[in-house]
Amino acid sequence: MTAHRNLGFVAAAATLLAAAPLSAIFQRWTWLVQAAIVVAVIAGAAALSRLARAPLWGQVLAMLAGLTLGLTWIFPAGAELLAFVPTPATFAHFGELIGDSVQDMRSYGVEVPDVDSLLFLTVLGIGGVAVVVDVLAVGLRRPALAGLPMLAIYSVPVAVYVDSVPATPFVVGACGFLWLLVTDNVDRVRRFGRRFTGEGRDVDVWEASPLAAAGRRLAVVGVALAVAVPLAVPGMTGGLMDTVANGTGDGTGRPGQGGSPGRIDLFAALSGQLNQSDVTDLVKVTTNEPAPFYLRFGVADELRPDGFRVRVPTGRSVTRNLPDPTERAGRGIDQQRYRATVEVTKNLNMPLLPVYAEPVKTENLSGNWLYDPNLQIVFSNRDNSRGKRYAFDYVRSTYSPSALRAAPSLPADDAVLRGQTITPSVQAVDKLVAQLVKGRQNDYDKVRAIYDYFSVENGFTYSLSTKGGTSGDDITDFLTTKAGFCQQYAAAMAWLVRAAGIPARVAFGFTNGSNSDGDTYVLTNRNLHAWTEVYFGGIGWVPFDATPMAAVPGSVRSPWAPDTNAPEETPSVPGVDPTGDPLDPSAGPTGQDPHEKNGDQGLSIGAGGPNRQTPVWPWWLGGVLALLVLLAVPAVRRSALRRRRRARAVAPAATVLAAVPGPRGGTRDVTVGVDAERARADAHAAWDELIDTMVDYQVRVDRTETPRATAERLVRESLAEDTGAMTGVRLLGRAEERARYARDPLTGEALHPALRSIRAALAARADRRTRIMAALLPPSVLLRWRTAVADRSTRLVTTGGQVRNRLLRWNPRRLLAGRPAR
Repeated sequence: MTAHRNLGFVAAAATLLAAAPLSAIFQRWTWLVQAAIVVAVIAGAAALSRLARAPLWGQVLAMLAGLTLGLTWIFPAGAELLAFVPTPATFAHFGELIGDSVQDMRSYGVEVPDVDSLLFLTVLGIGGVAVVVDVLAVGLRRPALAGLPMLAIYSVPVAVYVDSVPATPFVVGACGFLWLLVTDNVDRVRRFGRRFTGEGRDVDVWEASPLAAAGRRLAVVGVALAVAVPLAVPGMTGGLMDTVANGTGDGTGRPGQGGSPGRIDLFAALSGQLNQSDVTDLVKVTTNEPAPFYLRFGVADELRPDGFRVRVPTGRSVTRNLPDPTERAGRGIDQQRYRATVEVTKNLNMPLLPVYAEPVKTENLSGNWLYDPNLQIVFSNRDNSRGKRYAFDYVRSTYSPSALRAAPSLPADDAVLRGQTITPSVQAVDKLVAQLVKGRQNDYDKVRAIYDYFSVENGFTYSLSTKGGTSGDDITDFLTTKAGFCQQYAAAMAWLVRAAGIPARVAFGFTNGSNSDGDTYVLTNRNLHAWTEVYFGGIGWVPFDATPMAAVPGSVRSPWAPDTNAPEETPSVPGVDPTGDPLDPSAGPTGQDPHEKNGDQGLSIGAGGPNRQTPVWPWWLGGVLALLVLLAVPAVRRSALRRRRRARAVAPAATVLAAVPGPRGGTRDVTVGVDAERARADAHAAWDELIDTMVDYQVRVDRTETPRATAERLVRESLAEDTGAMTGVRLLGRAEERARYARDPLTGEALHPALRSIRAALAARADRRTRIMAALLPPSVLLRWRTAVADRSTRLVTTGGQVRNRLLRWNPRRLLAGRPAR
């Protein structure tokens, strides 16, 4: 009992050590204190239940009760008895905390403050893992399997952490798991009474066993390799080794300082805002630029068959000198320097910061934020945008059509051309591009031909009811239906431009919206937008927005990419209509209410449009149906087994018949002999059905009894008042006895009617609960499954032991001992 109690407390401590990686996602250590209290209560409840010699299921119930009491004491609802006894209000409070945690997980990023809902979810998860670890390590004596629930704790920070999880918490968790294994093995060794070495020599109590010392060394080496190998192997992580090996980025996509921060999913980062039907303020920006372009935060420049994807950004710290775009200024390119201040609300939480293109200087940003000069985005491995306030200087570049037309085409070996023109082959798209660019002599004229194609004159309309997606099939559907929103327009144009051999990508950000006050713009989830950027030789990335201007509040057009649906090319100035009169602040550029259905309400996340929520009831219905199917499996299995046995018992076919010619030319059946094997199989099937029926109706089964003794006991204890059932059970007992021990089995008897009468008699004798369980969850089927699992587990353990013994035979000492002495 003492050894089990010690192992139980070691299991609790190992669970807490395994939770060490959670320190990477919380700001403070409150979660650890609360988890330690709950785990201690669980361990105490387990120790008390074992002291009372409770069975394993009783120990589990005791630990679950301890988990409930601990959670009630730490997260009270205010209506508890004696401050720790839960009430219905307590469980309702727990449900509210779990519901709030779903929204809080979207609202908070790493590192998470002390929020009750997230703390409750964390402590509940650690407590549940502590129960499972105790059952596996102490109750079932399988401590190695306890590593699986411990690994589940470690997978949480791996899934939500922006960067790779630090190695130190993993080492701490591994040490806890090794401690649990060592404690279990020491307990097993102590049962033998003494220890010994591989040479057969006894080891004193104070002396360390050489085998144990070798095991400890192997464990230390294994943990060290598990930590060091991912850091050293290229491509397995973007952490320490990338930072040391790589210098600063050069703007061509090669790794720079900060290594690989992990793939950033723009849609996942904004899913909490884009699925909302209400208007939510995300960003407040103030700039001294009279007519600013879009505030951008991300780029998708990796084109696969399933659409555009965001690749891993690389760059240098924003606290260092940023690239100066004025170095490429030339004739027809106007560059002006402006300043902007951005305030991000708590509703926008992602590892990217909204900035205007080509920032040259930042303020109030730490070294955790990096700048990718190729993607022109600011990102972080360890921080998020929620609640950030910062300022930056940026250069706004405008281009004349003549300057873009004069831009030279990129050489074939150019890195940007090779990387940004990769396009999956889609025959319909390639054919359309060939028609559009036919006769065009320079890159700008080709791009303008593609850009002008997305016009109302060619049948294109703005629609939010189309299915989102940027794969080849989605682009083909969009070009066929000619109805879509910003995502389809941006991705389609980028795809077509790439198919023409010109680098292009999709940019994400905010339009200027319609809620402005002087030089300050308040941007909401309805201002989220996507557009296309095209690369010109000697100039760089130039924006093109093919989405219809009238449908996008705050849309901006430029001289090189005018509004194709307007009668004349007039640049748009926010807050002023083409006649110079100020517009209503609540209306878009055309006086349209941004809340109307025709407004651009963000990027698509699902098949039903940007803000259409998927109904929940199909999931609930599917879950209920799946549960019903799962519950019906034992009953179906029992029914199938009964039908298979009935097929044998109905017509025993104890004789073999042969057709011989009759005296008048006909045929007649003649008995040739008795099929003894068939008769024995029929008797065994009927007897097995009787045993399963007894198990289903909770009648004691003694495997050591003979069939006749079992039949007589069943008659005496359960069927004393039913003559037909008594006769039937004696018939089955006699048939099984003859099938086992006699040379000639019993033949010609109707076994199925006997089984039916016995089943009816046992059902009439049983209570309602037993009859329901026999019909829905037959105990005989569950017993067969448990026996099969136990047999397979035993075979696996036996096979593992045999393999281990064979491996131990290959001892290097034997090879050394067999060498002749020199």
